[in-house]
Amino acid sequence: MVRKITCLVIVLVLAVLGDGNAILHDYGDALAKSILYYEGQRSGKLPATQRMAWRKDSALRDGFDKGVDLTGGYYDAGDNVKYNFPMAFTITMMAWGVIEHGGSMGAELPHALEAVRWATDYFLKSTAHPGVIYAQVGDPNTDHNCWQRPEDMDTPRTVYAVTTDKPGSEVAAETAAALAAASLAFRAFGDKAYGIVLLKRAVEVFKFADKYRASYNDSIGEGACPFYCDYSGYQDELLWGAAWIYKATNNVYYWNYVKENIVTFKAQIEGANFEFGWDSKHAGISVLVSDWVLKNTTEASTTPFLSYADAFMCSLMSESPTKIFQFTPGGLLMKGGKCDLQQVSSISFLVLGYTNYLKNSTHVIRCNDKTINQAQLLNFVKNQVDYILGSNPLNMSYMVGYGDKFPRRIHHRGSSIQSLAQHPDHIGCKDGTPYFESTGPNPNELTGAVVGGPEIDDSFADARANSSKSEPTTYIASPLVGLLAYLSAH
Repeated sequence: MVRKITCLVIVLVLAVLGDGNAILHDYGDALAKSILYYEGQRSGKLPATQRMAWRKDSALRDGFDKGVDLTGGYYDAGDNVKYNFPMAFTITMMAWGVIEHGGSMGAELPHALEAVRWATDYFLKSTAHPGVIYAQVGDPNTDHNCWQRPEDMDTPRTVYAVTTDKPGSEVAAETAAALAAASLAFRAFGDKAYGIVLLKRAVEVFKFADKYRASYNDSIGEGACPFYCDYSGYQDELLWGAAWIYKATNNVYYWNYVKENIVTFKAQIEGANFEFGWDSKHAGISVLVSDWVLKNTTEASTTPFLSYADAFMCSLMSESPTKIFQFTPGGLLMKGGKCDLQQVSSISFLVLGYTNYLKNSTHVIRCNDKTINQAQLLNFVKNQVDYILGSNPLNMSYMVGYGDKFPRRIHHRGSSIQSLAQHPDHIGCKDGTPYFESTGPNPNELTGAVVGGPEIDDSFADARANSSKSEPTTYIASPLVGLLAYLSAH
């Protein structure tokens, strides 16, 4: 027995020391921080339970000039605009993580549900009036021309809406997906009444999205573009929303909707089945519906979703002859010569989801003459998450506050400017410029934020001006909530 234990210790030591990039990660700590991050992105009146104390109330009159209350929700990134389209995707992914892995979150589960609810309460407000969905608050052009704390902002809080006359199917359908996913999370973990409210609204919002079809690019383009233009069309969001409502209701109408409309989904854009993120839901639809297709042999043989999901997995695996994704020298996933941690976290979540759905199935993933097993899929997931947490050539965590080495000069207004406690006087639009230009570390740690990531050679410039790499976003971090919950338990 002593000999076996000694051998095990040696193996573990070699595993850590044999590779300079091998690090034993505290996934539970990373999970807690990934959820805490959302408190730093909150808009509106902050609750007494607010833990990220340097943030204070902001945007307390959003929507009031239109006679509606649109306070609450999240700022999307390092700016002070509330974009409902990526915000809804953020919450769909976070709620999906709670649905699948909430039982592994332990003491962090209430915080995760609170983070979801901060957005769904706002979505209930933004969808409360028949015939209109409020889709964005804040003028992005003036906002991006300022470097100002959210507590100080005096840029226009312009309200953008989609209506029956000027529809926006993608933002409406993604909101429906978020409400449906959140309803499942709350119904599974103790607040069934709230979950029922969310589900009822999801059905109403999806009906609006489907009946009044058009892209919000054409309806509120001056607000959405070029920041969050929808480049892949709204058909994928309609299928995504319908699939989530089917998962939440078991109403066969929505499953038939997905199957009957797959032709528009399939023909939409070349290579679409290999995309997943706030804009494109294609691969996510295939993985989501695979959960019930795998349990129904008839559906498996008459629908293309498993073949789509398999092809997506084959496109990722380094062992696959049909891979289209590449990797940096340090092992980070990249596509089209770009590294993007939003893509990495979202895709890794899908791989984990498909792996879990395959557990009780005899289905085999075939990539031409190669087969991919569940162990390979899980290894892919772990490697990508570990890279984000610091198992990379720089030994740098791309999650703020995790580990000893992480980005200190992130592209984020509130984090980079002295807090109200340090500087109680108003900071005007251009008064924050010296903070932006400073080479010093940000005075406020946005704990749990995950930045855009490294270059294709695994290098990283820790500078605010390097916005594409140093700016954190809500939709980079949200898939990590479920991923880290799983890894912390396994």
